[in-house]
Amino acid sequence: MPRISDQPTDLEGPLTSGRTRTKARDGLPRRLSSADRERSIVTAAVTFFAEHGFEGQTRELAAILGITQPLLYRYFPSKDALIERVYQEVFVGRWDPFWEQLIADRGIPLEERLIRFYQSYAKIILTPEWVRLFMFAGLKGLDFNGRYLRLLRERVFERIAEELRIALRRPSIADVPVSNLEIEMIWALHASIFYLGVRQFIYRLPIDGNVHDVIAAQVRTLLGGIAAVLPETP
Repeated sequence: MPRISDQPTDLEGPLTSGRTRTKARDGLPRRLSSADRERSIVTAAVTFFAEHGFEGQTRELAAILGITQPLLYRYFPSKDALIERVYQEVFVGRWDPFWEQLIADRGIPLEERLIRFYQSYAKIILTPEWVRLFMFAGLKGLDFNGRYLRLLRERVFERIAEELRIALRRPSIADVPVSNLEIEMIWALHASIFYLGVRQFIYRLPIDGNVHDVIAAQVRTLLGGIAAVLPETP
């Protein structure tokens, strides 16, 4: 019998994935293990906060799960603790270290590397829960956004800046520090891809064309103009 964490979320149907009981083979309900119950709470919390924002009340979440609010707090002692777990689940847990290796793999042409990276990255971020949670966190003033964007700058943006310089035979970042303008140009590419999710999951507007084709065009646009802001070789 599948565990509760294997059931579909409300992105595939009604929000019922967090139910804390499932059926044993004899058809009678059985209690979840502590690990499965915790997982069911986190899974439901991701969907719940993506729908209602972080103003959503834990008593409503508990009712959806079919448990009491005190039981929910046995697993997460505060709403802030649950929200932090949602951050770890969605923004940290879905990060793929391979992206960093791909960006730096000079055995692959830079254009291909960037297209492959952003197409893979888009599969993670262009989802209703990722986009909506990120937007709600910003509106609520949580530190999700700041932490995640620092992660992006350190692990992605500065790596891309270095690879752009190497490809265009410009000084390494080790010799000439990356400029704010370079980072802004990479930001523009990154933001344009995130905006595809905003259009779809916030504005409810369909994306015109194939996402992979759009990403490839955006990467080529960056590569076609970035030379103007890179430092010149002495």
